[in-house]
Amino acid sequence: MSLKKKPLKSKPVCKVTFTLSKEQAKGAGTVHLVGEFNDWDIHAAPMRRQKDGSFTATLDLDTGREYQFRYLIDGEIWISDPEADKYAFSPFGDCENSVVLV
Repeated sequence: MSLKKKPLKSKPVCKVTFTLSKEQAKGAGTVHLVGEFNDWDIHAAPMRRQKDGSFTATLDLDTGREYQFRYLIDGEIWISDPEADKYAFSPFGDCENSVVLV
């Protein structure tokens, strides 16, 4: 898993590419990127399967903010990104949300 950030010079937006590795996806049929940037809508940001078996999604996020997020595999399994910028306690379940700083 990884986060790649590319700030835009023309506006206060950063293109952030989220990647879930093949190993982390564990043969998933679908993966969705779910977080504050899409109001935790589990259908809003489907990730694309790559030829190598990984999944990616790129979002334009406002700079100067931080966003909590997680990955949802096959509509059932929630996982955090081990390479997130930091982590925040989640009141839902016994877990921490990943956080991306932009």
